[in-house]
Amino acid sequence: MDELEIGKKVRNYRTERKMTIRELAQQTGLTASMLSQIERDLVNPSINTMKLIAGVLGVPMFRFFKEDMPVQDLVVRRDMRKTIGRPEHKDVSYDLLTPDTLGSIEFCLMCIPPDSNSADVSQTHTGEEVAYVDEGDVEVVIAGVPYELHAGDSIRIPQLTEHTWRNKTDQTVKVIFALSPPSF
Repeated sequence: MDELEIGKKVRNYRTERKMTIRELAQQTGLTASMLSQIERDLVNPSINTMKLIAGVLGVPMFRFFKEDMPVQDLVVRRDMRKTIGRPEHKDVSYDLLTPDTLGSIEFCLMCIPPDSNSADVSQTHTGEEVAYVDEGDVEVVIAGVPYELHAGDSIRIPQLTEHTWRNKTDQTVKVIFALSPPSF
């Protein structure tokens, strides 16, 4: 785990929040000595320990286990977007509009083909989602309540709330959405 520099990330998130090791120790129930060893990458913390630290720092746990990427372009060109989905099939596709998922927000373009759903089963996210309908008419079912949205409409989906997008039309629907924290 040394190559991931988990300790360095813990220290960076702690100092960004202007928190001392003693304050972090008090809030996690860990000793300052143990936290110091973790921050210097002298010990590998358990998953439970990382859950405690991540919870107190307000950082999704996956951030500690992602490899640091070199600074990349800030601009995402249309032809360079990362796409999630299967373009060769009639599936919903998601284009990442941010350069990566390392920031605190994720920005995506969802394209829903005619007469299809975003998923067979309702989805939830650990963070909040805000969506804007760029093209078409779509229904989003949030916690069992359907909402009809048209081009130019937007909606907020609270964290951990089940939701599904439904395109009942014969036109492709395009929805731009932001997630915080990133979940793709």
